[in-house]
Amino acid sequence: MNVQLVIDNQKQHAASGKTYRRIDPVSAQLVTEGAACGIEDALRAAASSQHAFKTWSRVGPTERRRLLLAAADVLESKMATFCSVMAEEIGASQLWAQFNVGASANLLREAAALTTQIKGETIPTDKAGTLSMTLRQPVGTVLSIVPWNGPVILGARAIAYPLACGNTVIFKGSENSPRTHELLAQSFHEAGFPPGVLNFIISAPEDASAVTEALIAHDTVRRINFTGSTNVGRMIAQTSARYLKRCLLELGGKAPFIVLDDADLQGAVNAAVFGAFLYQGQICMSTERFVVDETIADRFVEMFAARISDLQTGNPVSAPACVIGPMISQGSVQRINQLLDDATRKGARIVAGGLGE
Repeated sequence: MNVQLVIDNQKQHAASGKTYRRIDPVSAQLVTEGAACGIEDALRAAASSQHAFKTWSRVGPTERRRLLLAAADVLESKMATFCSVMAEEIGASQLWAQFNVGASANLLREAAALTTQIKGETIPTDKAGTLSMTLRQPVGTVLSIVPWNGPVILGARAIAYPLACGNTVIFKGSENSPRTHELLAQSFHEAGFPPGVLNFIISAPEDASAVTEALIAHDTVRRINFTGSTNVGRMIAQTSARYLKRCLLELGGKAPFIVLDDADLQGAVNAAVFGAFLYQGQICMSTERFVVDETIADRFVEMFAARISDLQTGNPVSAPACVIGPMISQGSVQRINQLLDDATRKGARIVAGGLGE
């Protein structure tokens, strides 16, 4: 699969000609090759967004709603393509891909409904014959940086709401899911969004910091929306502060799962398996730790291990119905193996599965 930058609704190579490669972590085969955005490309995207903002910010709510509803329909029509691409690029099961696309289409329809709900306030005043009010206006360009683990739903969220409010968007996708994110941007372009309203870029990992800072520093970028790791989020917050730009961060978590002594154990086990193993546990709100009342702990572990052992594993490309597919990278496998080694050294025992290959 080949992926290009999309600026002014036109696919194009990076100005430098540089590309990056997404390699399958299991087979070591090339999955996607994409244009690697450099600073020159980033500034071109920013200039495009700045120019488009002049007209898009004056487009009325009815037209913005129409376009968002059209984008929802286009997105849904690409369901099968998304399932295929997400399986190849990020090892997503059919279940996870379908959830991403279906939830994203509904999110776009919700955003469309909000276009007529953006209101100001009338403020009390002591001056006779005077009306004081506040207005809500588009601010400029929003830089939306999105991860690979929920590529469609997190991308749709980061694009739809700024557009609904009359802002333009520079959508910086993940190098782990370039074709998936290109498909998402394509859905908006096919729906009829004007050139420059949504520009799409992806950079090579080694260029990400410089490209991101160039965009944050640009006059047209007024807000930054980032979903991803805590380490990268910290760097983006620091860069945003340097340029006095507002940023919204959604970072990693360590979600607990609590089971009390009067719980329905079968129901708890089912919920625990869903929380811990949906998309290989690579979602930001995946269950990361369990707190179980000691009077039922042994029984819970026994039932949990049995349920896990029955989960279908495989490659979603050849087995779309599998529940557990490959991890996103060999680095993730190594990290989990290290965690398992550390746990067993401290007295834990493995009751299902084992070290990854």
